[in-house]
Amino acid sequence: MKRFIGEPLPVPLTPAVQCGSMLFLSGQVPTRPDGSIPEGIAAQTELVLQKLGALAKEAGYDYGDIVKTTVFLRDMKDFDAVNDVYRKFFPKDPPARSCVRAEVAIAADVEIEAIAMKDQ
Repeated sequence: MKRFIGEPLPVPLTPAVQCGSMLFLSGQVPTRPDGSIPEGIAAQTELVLQKLGALAKEAGYDYGDIVKTTVFLRDMKDFDAVNDVYRKFFPKDPPARSCVRAEVAIAADVEIEAIAMKDQ
């Protein structure tokens, strides 16, 4: 059984879908409610991870339930700065992760998607 999480969006995707004990979180980008994007990769990464956490929490999960992330970076030179912020959210036993260079769909420098799972 699937459960759809998050507010409807103007694009054809669901912010998160829960299937059994697994939660699939669509890629989050660093847009504020007013549509603006913070300056700098650290601020953008912080906002993206906060948004992922809020979406996970809405479904009854937390950062400790995240088992896999994929980080999309516009420029790989930002890798170390992203890691510095990422460590704050996953200080111990971080999830499996991939990181790829990609053009993000908006004028942002980072997008992160995640998979979370609850122990049954």
